Amino acid sequence: MPEGDTVYLAAKRLRAALAGQRLVRGELRHPRLVEYNLAGLTVVDVASVGKHLFTRLDDGRSLHSHFRMDGSWHLYRPGMAWQRPAYEARAVLATEERVAVGFALHDLELLPTAEEHRLVGHLGPDLLDPEWSAEHAGEALRRLTARGASEIGMVLLEQRVMAGIGNLMADEILWRSRIDPRRAASDLGEDELARLWRDMRTVIRMSVRRGHAGVTPVIAERRRDGHCPRCGAAMERGRVGGRTTYWCPREQA
Repeated sequence: MPEGDTVYLAAKRLRAALAGQRLVRGELRHPRLVEYNLAGLTVVDVASVGKHLFTRLDDGRSLHSHFRMDGSWHLYRPGMAWQRPAYEARAVLATEERVAVGFALHDLELLPTAEEHRLVGHLGPDLLDPEWSAEHAGEALRRLTARGASEIGMVLLEQRVMAGIGNLMADEILWRSRIDPRRAASDLGEDELARLWRDMRTVIRMSVRRGHAGVTPVIAERRRDGHCPRCGAAMERGRVGGRTTYWCPREQA
């Protein structure tokens, strides 16, 4: 499933292409939204909240999309061939110069911008929130430590704790922090929590800076030969919180 960095980068690219521009084409091909036509409206902004994306329009509404497993937004120039089949398109937003196509967007909703909280109000703080503050950090830490005996590898994936972290990113964060994903959240000491917090911010920002979401150096190394880049031990594989997880038996003991 696309992680928060993927959605953040998609929002950044769509914002650069569409914000401030009038739509000459605004088709919604989702079964629930086929009656709506957004042509003539102006895109005010495109923003991400965790794994959710909002395209905000000048009529006070937002088009919400969630990528789930296989959804994505592509950008084209007018007349360019699409990289995915037309029957997978669920939204087509075009200006005079760019065409944004949302493919396989199973979750698509048109709602008042003022009501976006209805879809994301339950989420924990977003690690990529441009207005991130000490208050956000404190709330995220409070939610994490409140998970008690839950395995930390599972806690990092809970969007109600922190928004945007997915399975691959959690592997990287815990490897960097030298924490076994099977440990209980309540067992982590202050130094471990400090490392974990530092590495969460580092990993997600690193992915965004690289501009290629979802693949970070350790994950790429693990995929290539299955060994820990730090000590060379064979990475172990198991299930934590119902997800496949990798860890180093030496470094994360």
